[in-house]
Amino acid sequence: MGLLDMPVFTALTDKMRWHQTRQGLLAENVANAETPGYRGRDLKQFDFADQLGAFSSASVTTTATQPMHFSASSEGDSSFGAQAMANFEITPEGNGVSLEDEMMKVTTNLMDYQAATSIYQKSIKILRTAMGRQA
Repeated sequence: MGLLDMPVFTALTDKMRWHQTRQGLLAENVANAETPGYRGRDLKQFDFADQLGAFSSASVTTTATQPMHFSASSEGDSSFGAQAMANFEITPEGNGVSLEDEMMKVTTNLMDYQAATSIYQKSIKILRTAMGRQA
């Protein structure tokens, strides 16, 4: 197994491909913003836990050792009422694309892609340094 075949690099490569595919779909949405009857499309959110498999099985829990301590766990997240929402407007022509929403998605997608490529590059640099190669 080569160094670049490590699960972290595979997951980062898949994440970058996901962002490239999403950018294409978002560009289609913007291009068809005035097309009657067109409904915007988006990809299912990328999940690193599915990609990393073995790494995601490890979990960390906290325990309150004193009565005045707070206990933190991920099970309490549902109290915030997080839910998937469909944020779109339908025009009289039947078009469901909001340019403002799409441009925000494009910007977010670009920033996330840049973060993934930066992590990838820095990880390779760390491995090269660890092997004694400066380049």
